[in-house]
Amino acid sequence: MKTPTRLGFALLLCVTLCDVAWRWQSSASAGPVMAVIPTDSPSAPPLSACTDYRVVREGLIPMPEGVPAAHASSLVALPQAHPLHTDKALAAFWFAGTRESGADVQIASSTFDRTRNAWDAPQWVVNRHTVGHDLGIQIRRIGNPVAWADATGRLHLFVVATGLGGWAASRVVHLREQAPMQFKVVRTLPLTALVPAFNTSTLVRTVPLSLADGGAVLPLYFEIGIKYGVAVRLNAEGEMQSITRITQRREVLQPTLVAHSPTHWSAFMRDYSPTEMVAHTETFDAGAHWQDAGNLALSNPGASIAALRLSTGGVMLAHNPADRGREVLLLSTSANQPLSWTTRTLVDGVKADEYSYPTLIEVPQGLVAPFTLPDVWLSYTHMRQAIAFKQMRPSCSVAPTRSAS
Repeated sequence: MKTPTRLGFALLLCVTLCDVAWRWQSSASAGPVMAVIPTDSPSAPPLSACTDYRVVREGLIPMPEGVPAAHASSLVALPQAHPLHTDKALAAFWFAGTRESGADVQIASSTFDRTRNAWDAPQWVVNRHTVGHDLGIQIRRIGNPVAWADATGRLHLFVVATGLGGWAASRVVHLREQAPMQFKVVRTLPLTALVPAFNTSTLVRTVPLSLADGGAVLPLYFEIGIKYGVAVRLNAEGEMQSITRITQRREVLQPTLVAHSPTHWSAFMRDYSPTEMVAHTETFDAGAHWQDAGNLALSNPGASIAALRLSTGGVMLAHNPADRGREVLLLSTSANQPLSWTTRTLVDGVKADEYSYPTLIEVPQGLVAPFTLPDVWLSYTHMRQAIAFKQMRPSCSVAPTRSAS
């Protein structure tokens, strides 16, 4: 081995060991934190699980002018502490350009206006040039965005980016809101030492699971070679604290998290194997340990899924069926444990159509709505040309309690 090669190897080993030590300390100091469980109004009586939702609004989110392609949307409800909360209910983010992985792809965003009950004109919020400038490296492509609001109401974006090596060398870049809907790079998430040999592709796709301490669990996954999901613990400011592998399987990716209780969580994953079923793994100690739980009784054609724990007590899952693929988008709900699913068709297309990569979140119906349950908002890719949405409202309601006599 030549001296320069030995020196380079030694430097790489040093960096890797330092990264391992940093994350070992973070993991050791960050014990399990309970998940935030959606609840109805504290003034209202308990609800039995309700999974009957009707569509009250739907359509396409406005696209930047002259841009033909869109994919991989993410939604976030704007919390009360956010400067735009009074006027805007939620925000959508997605990547758009001439085609997926094109050099002109940027992250677009639009907010939903409460007064007009309509989406605002889209704006560009992240591009590869500013990301590369802030990181001090060349960025060739950017991809999936995921949005999250921290304990102070400030938004964070986690965006897939790649330099040399294409998607096989992708990393997740963390950006933080500096002013309303304006973002600045914080860092690249330090995942280097966890990456197995010949598997350097780290991506993000689904929304984080909120924690009681104001932080969150951000699902990530490795895609090239071995495919599996991991959970990244974020503190209340969005800083990475620890990382945990959530499955021993090697052919599942894009985990989406739900909390059945503060300590019992599930991760549902896209299945990339011939089995073509939604994969399932569980933790009973708030993410300290995970165990594979087999597959759900729901098929999956190797396409991204989205899951949501409802304030009414049930679980909702948006997915494509294996027999027809991405031309059909289904909505499955379960009101009980063990999970038992009822499925209906949301979008029914024809061969070569695509309605894929769903995202599900809950959003309050108004600024002050003490006796109403939140709406469910769904976004998804529409024909790779735009982002579609559906606003769904529960058929059950919360009745006000009587005052004491």
